[in-house]
Amino acid sequence: MSAYTDSPALFERLDGIRYRVLVPITWEIGKKGSGWAFTVSAGTVFDVSIPRPLWWVFSPHDRRFLKAAALHDELLIAGIDRVTAAGAFNEALKADGVSAARRLAMTAAVAFYRWA
Repeated sequence: MSAYTDSPALFERLDGIRYRVLVPITWEIGKKGSGWAFTVSAGTVFDVSIPRPLWWVFSPHDRRFLKAAALHDELLIAGIDRVTAAGAFNEALKADGVSAARRLAMTAAVAFYRWA
């Protein structure tokens, strides 16, 4: 996780809820020392898919959510199952200082519900 927490959060907002990663993001799946590192490459485009009616509670532009959202989207694209990707999403949100209550709601949403 240290590579993740030590990396700067640099993103370019494209439009709406879409962003581009400007600096690679590396996350170690499981626990530190697991040997399974996953990297989101610079240039990767992702979105922060929070339904508009919930934006007053969970802003898709909250900087604390961006690294975790990029990681989650790329894990799904790589073929990782929704629950495993949601677990990494939860831990990434935790590393970025998101409260337990917010993490629970957000993790449940990405694990069990398809917005699109």
